Amino acid sequence: MVKFNHVILLFVTFFLFSSFTHASDQGGQFKTLGNWDVHYIAFPSTFLQPKIAKHYGIERSAYAGVINISVLDNRTKDTPAQKVKIIGVARNLIGHRINMEFKEIVEGDSVYYIAPIKYRNEETYRFELEISQGKNFKKLKFQQKFYVD
Repeated sequence: MVKFNHVILLFVTFFLFSSFTHASDQGGQFKTLGNWDVHYIAFPSTFLQPKIAKHYGIERSAYAGVINISVLDNRTKDTPAQKVKIIGVARNLIGHRINMEFKEIVEGDSVYYIAPIKYRNEETYRFELEISQGKNFKKLKFQQKFYVD
């Protein structure tokens, strides 16, 4: 029950955060890539409650963010959450490259992937992620501007 409560609080944080931000800046978004609806959000780690951040091993800092990805099968309603492999990079506007390391979180029927990222105030990153499942391979690209609290 404790893990389930953490997941609920984590998702509530994501949805509250996305509802109070501009969609072009830090709100939750998704892209349809073939049979997948890939949901993604990037936000400051300080939006997480300390207890949740500690549970998932996320550093809370004014200079640290979290990238959250979930992949849903858009052809079915039964078990839409997909287990995938995600690798990729983030590049800031001057070309600094960060290899993204995603951690898989499975709670009940929910599957999502989180990765940390460090940033400076008003720093923009371009993300290029490769999502694969067996022979199914898709690329997700998005851009995010981060702000220091």
